[in-house]
Parts: sequence; structure tokens; C-alpha cells
Amino acid sequence: MQHVPPMIYFVNDQDKLPVTYKLKMLTRRAVETVLEHEQYNNPCEVSVTYTDNEQIHALNLQYREVDRPTDVLSFPLMDFTGESDEPVADEPVVSLGDIVISLEKAAEQANEYGHSFEREVAFLTVHSMLHLLGYDHMEEDEEQDMRARQRVVMELLGLAVQSDGD
Repeated sequence: MQHVPPMIYFVNDQDKLPVTYKLKMLTRRAVETVLEHEQYNNPCEVSVTYTDNEQIHALNLQYREVDRPTDVLSFPLMDFTGESDEPVADEPVVSLGDIVISLEKAAEQANEYGHSFEREVAFLTVHSMLHLLGYDHMEEDEEQDMRARQRVVMELLGLAVQSDGD
């Protein structure tokens, strides 16, 4: 099947950190690398919103009932838990869902973990994309599987980190 690059819609909903062309292209590479690694070849679209701690805190409270800011939220629009590997879609382009990244939290975590801000944003994008494709980390075996997938994609992006902190 012919590979069709995903449509990625970017929204910058914060003014604390610059959203550069380079950051958007890194986010795009992370999205595309996850889709390639997971062999998802259907035409699709993803929305990526860059936000700050205050706004992601409000979303985290509203949708997860967790009263604190978080680094990334995933809002999948497809249910991949059905019988087939990929859901039947009656649209020519499947909307996989929305990714919301707190750039403020990403900067804090990059500093805490001792790696670049860009690497942290890429990791959060990879993590969120796996959620949009139906992966989770609520159970121990699911978490190990998701960590392994994240590690491979980060290696493919040339952004691997030696620690198991991811």
C-alpha cells in the first residue's frame, strides 16, 4: 500500500516558549515514525496543540479528574480494541485524535532528566501517538510493551537515551 503522509494540524495555545518551525518538524517526524513503526498506512490526521501548565491542568482536571498539570494528554478518536487490527472507517482520511503537550512541563522535565527540550517534546509526541493507536500502560505488561515501542521509535529518531527513565 502506498504510504500517505499524515495531515498534522498544529495549534500554539501558549506564549511561554517559542514554537519554531524546527519544533513542528520534529513533532511531525515523531508522528510519522510512530505510524511507520506501527505499520499504520491508512490516510490519517492528527491534531497537535502546544499549551502551558495552566491550560493542561484545566484539561487534566476536566477529562481525568486529576488536579495538577501533566506533560501530555491524548484524546484518541478511534477504538482499536475491536476484532480487527484497524477499525473500519467510512471516511477517506481517519482522524486518529488530538495530542496536547505542555511545553512548559516539557521544558521542566527536560531540565530534570538532563536532556534537550526537543528530545522531551519528541518523546511526549511518541508516547501520545501510541495512545492514539490504542496502546496503554495501565497494566504491567502493557507498560513494558509501550516502553519498548517508545524506545525503538526514539532510537529510530536518533534520540535514544540510555536510562530506563522513559
